[in-house]
Amino acid sequence: MNGLGKNVRDPSLIGTIYCLPSGVIADHQLAFKYLIVAMLALILISLGKALFHLSRSSQEDGKKMVASLAWRIGLSVALFVLLLLAYYNGWIHPAHDAPKL
Repeated sequence: MNGLGKNVRDPSLIGTIYCLPSGVIADHQLAFKYLIVAMLALILISLGKALFHLSRSSQEDGKKMVASLAWRIGLSVALFVLLLLAYYNGWIHPAHDAPKL
């Protein structure tokens, strides 16, 4: 084969041009799962902190409780947006298809 595209048509280059090794993709998926678990842990910690400040009766504790709940809401919204982005970019997939009615 002669011409400008002779190296592009070479079958030995098919797997090396556009495909990433499978280990690279698995590492990113694992890191993404750890990020999700860490965000869920932070949400639970802030909820527990708010519960602790709820049980105390000082004026300052009320302000700390509101701040903890604001952090929880912010983390929850960030997690939701992160999951939407991951779904639309193809980083995560549903476990199965929904049944058709």
